[in-house]
Amino acid sequence: MKVYQTKELKNIALVGGAKAGKTTLAEAMLFEGGVIKRRGSVDDKNSVSDYREIELERQASVSSTLMYAEYAGHKINIIDTPGFDDFIGEVIAALKVSDTAVMVINSQNGVEVGTEIIWRQTTRLEKPVVFLMNQLEHEKANFDESIRQLKTQFGDKAIVAQYPVNPGHGFDSVIDVLKMKMYKFPKDGGQPQILDIPAEEKDKAEEYRNAIIEAAAESEEALMEAFFENGTLSDEEMAKGIKQGIATRTMFPVMCASAKHNQGVSRFMECITENFPGPLEVAPEKDTEGKEFSMDPAKDVVAFVFKTAVEPHLGELSFFRVYEGNIVESADLINSSTSSKERLSQLFAVAGKNRQKVEKVMPGDLAATIKLKDTHTNDTLTGPKNQGVKCTPIQFPDPKHRTAVKAKNSGDEEKLGTILREMNNIDPTLLFEQSKELRQMIVSGQGEMHLNVAKWSLEHIHKVEVEFFAPKIPYRETITKSAKATYRHKKQSGGAGQFGEVFMMVEPYQEGKPNQTEFPVRKQDVHDLSWGGKLIFNSCIVGGSIDARFMPAILKGIMEKMEEGPLTGSYARDIIVNIYDGKMHPVDSNEISFKLAGRHAFKDAFKNAGPKIMEPIYDVEVMVPEEKMGDVMTDLQGRRALIMGMESQGNYQKIRAKVPLAEMNRYSTALSSLTSGRATYGMKFAEYQQVPMDIQDQLLKAYEEEQKEED
Repeated sequence: MKVYQTKELKNIALVGGAKAGKTTLAEAMLFEGGVIKRRGSVDDKNSVSDYREIELERQASVSSTLMYAEYAGHKINIIDTPGFDDFIGEVIAALKVSDTAVMVINSQNGVEVGTEIIWRQTTRLEKPVVFLMNQLEHEKANFDESIRQLKTQFGDKAIVAQYPVNPGHGFDSVIDVLKMKMYKFPKDGGQPQILDIPAEEKDKAEEYRNAIIEAAAESEEALMEAFFENGTLSDEEMAKGIKQGIATRTMFPVMCASAKHNQGVSRFMECITENFPGPLEVAPEKDTEGKEFSMDPAKDVVAFVFKTAVEPHLGELSFFRVYEGNIVESADLINSSTSSKERLSQLFAVAGKNRQKVEKVMPGDLAATIKLKDTHTNDTLTGPKNQGVKCTPIQFPDPKHRTAVKAKNSGDEEKLGTILREMNNIDPTLLFEQSKELRQMIVSGQGEMHLNVAKWSLEHIHKVEVEFFAPKIPYRETITKSAKATYRHKKQSGGAGQFGEVFMMVEPYQEGKPNQTEFPVRKQDVHDLSWGGKLIFNSCIVGGSIDARFMPAILKGIMEKMEEGPLTGSYARDIIVNIYDGKMHPVDSNEISFKLAGRHAFKDAFKNAGPKIMEPIYDVEVMVPEEKMGDVMTDLQGRRALIMGMESQGNYQKIRAKVPLAEMNRYSTALSSLTSGRATYGMKFAEYQQVPMDIQDQLLKAYEEEQKEED
């Protein structure tokens, strides 16, 4: 394969809702680009993109796939992405390294939930967008209604560059207003006839052409001057303006195709090479210090790893984009995150599961290498002169769905943790932790489907049978008033005994609260607890009733009980402990005696200090269509949500609420059901608040039953 220079490269991400036809479009592009000799299909389970076992079984993409096509002297790098929101991390990573997002629209359905969700990501990342109206051969195809929806949702910057003459059964022709020609396609694809526009279509075509010329002129002052002077733009000026308009998001051209029948695909690829911005024509990528990368092949290397995958019989693949310098086979580079050296022993141009060796990778290009030792997604590889330089990382969304997981065979527990760690390296949106507090392994992801795919992988790929169940909630325990307690630990069993007595007063901690005045505070230790909140430990001992050397042991006993709270076994927090008296024995007192005395005194004082249980509260934002807002609000209120506000965003409403984590179990599934999959949400930890008394009573009873069962 030839080495493509930066100016000969185009990088696109195929994005859009599920079943829009992205994978079918990629297949047709590879066929037109000569990478494959025969087009496969999703239905026949032989497409280049959806080749993984889980994708063949589900007949839907669950991972992004890098491919390429060679066309008109250019290399077009294509990333086919999943359409379900559960795999949005794959889409975000693809957008990060692409120069243009091709939003594929199912012309039967128009703007769908996937379109809206991904549009918000392209806006956040300021990525150029081109719309491709697909499935025009379907009997329910409705181009005009789809265009109306595009303009309603995304504004008048959505501009028709092509429109179908005869959508529906028998579709075979489009009017191309860029070329002002009609393209008539053979039934099974291939090279079209290029014909003059029929007389009855000329006025409509001229209207669309004038709109796109005006939009192109607005992309640059010199073009605007030429437009005012001549009343139009030349073909060359228009092409320049379209490229700049796409790059600056001042226009979003709409093109047409039937990917299933390979109609319009070759013309679409021609537009990619002529009108889409390349790596030198989009806003430059920056490092974490804000410095722009130059795309200069003569500079030292900077390459960004945007995806990691594991392939059978090959091992780990690392997919990367080069931003500076050029990479040759067997290059030695440095991982900026770990400072470890990595040798890129082989370089590949990738088309799904097929790989072709390349000698050199230039700036702007996407490629892959294998078996890097310690480099994963979001890592930057550099040459020695750029050591320490880091590309801005991909910002993956916070998890929205969590579950507890355990191996059905207890002997597989350690293996399960290792595998989940490897899976996180491949998919950074799949998180896991071994929670000491909950005594559970917790797996978190973007939705129930996301976690079910992870479960499938564990059982089918890694051969570890697992079960999912509802995770416990990380409650906290604290107190609302002061209380005193005394505890004497005494044990005599021949020889040296054990003796320690502690007098303790506990109080609720509040920021800025002054010391109590009943007992003089001789020494104060402030402890920031790893699980949140504080413990203030005051020594108020007068006259040496407890030797200072025993105070750390008392503190240790208290901390042990705070790690297993007296009410429900949850962590305790925000407590002031005053040790104001006690007794020692000259022979029998030791550290273990005072640790146990401190532990039991704390437990007794805590239970008399108006104890309460606190629950984690999350900030939740729900993007919901206006017509579904009432249903979603009612559901949130049924989840004990406190509605904080609403604001309009196009045809959507953003609902902001504070919701207890205990009420968010399986919310992604419920929200999807309520809104037919059209709503999306995000959640982030906010604070701890006291649970209502009726719920506290339920939790206390449940803990008592649990303790009885364990006994």
